[in-house]
Amino acid sequence: MPEWRLLRCGAQSGAWNMALDEALLNSVEIGTSPPLLRLYRWQPATVTLGYFQQGSDVVNLEACRRLGYDVVRRVTGGRAVLHDDEVTYAVIAPEMDTVFPGSIAANYHVIAEVLQATLAACGQSTTIASGRRSNELAEGVQKSACFTAPALSELVHAGCKMTGSAQKRLNNAFLQHGSIPVNIDLAQLYQALHTGPVGDEIRGVERLASRVGWLNRFLPRCTTIDSVEEVMIEQFSRQLGIRFRPDVPTADEMAAAQLLMAEKYGNKDWTLRGITAVSDKIHQG
Repeated sequence: MPEWRLLRCGAQSGAWNMALDEALLNSVEIGTSPPLLRLYRWQPATVTLGYFQQGSDVVNLEACRRLGYDVVRRVTGGRAVLHDDEVTYAVIAPEMDTVFPGSIAANYHVIAEVLQATLAACGQSTTIASGRRSNELAEGVQKSACFTAPALSELVHAGCKMTGSAQKRLNNAFLQHGSIPVNIDLAQLYQALHTGPVGDEIRGVERLASRVGWLNRFLPRCTTIDSVEEVMIEQFSRQLGIRFRPDVPTADEMAAAQLLMAEKYGNKDWTLRGITAVSDKIHQG
């Protein structure tokens, strides 16, 4: 039975979380680490931007400052995500190993089946999305927010997206990180990511509610992050036929993450490239 590392890292800043994910990916890529599952949280709540996102329609920086949210750019693609009361995971593994077939779609599907089993064990039924639906909510927060439309192999219940995920692939390894919201404050989500004309916030929140899901919205009895993490660990082990070795980042991985913090994730210019310039221009006009 293959052995994976299990890292339960608790709550950290958004910049540190993203830096450590990339440092761990590099360790697996060069063969100094076996595959791993990392579970982590966010302090403070953080908006992560997709690697390629730019422009003033990505995030409401003024609202994020007012709400006390961090903003950080991911190494993975996709759209903006607000991370708060959720289970966040990172799977990092070699390509074409005994668990993962190797293609992007196939690897997504393997992990999706584990996440689906996790939610089922929590009492939540879901279906696996076959691809991103056409975005019917095409302005403001809906243009930039990840949780308004399900992508390939993400989970859906009652028309609402229940999970979000994104991948980064190197030559010999890949990272998939993603989240399962336990609770979501739709009003704060709307404020943080709504970048369109000022309008009816109540109507905007109602429209989000038709697309965005979270566990305690649907479960008959509320769950917690701790409980879902325990179920997730069990389902990864059972579904993939692996055993976990509890671990912590090595000294080399910590040093690599610190360097990535300095060069990228803790660097405002890198995080907000293509965003602050547009926003500043708008304010000056």
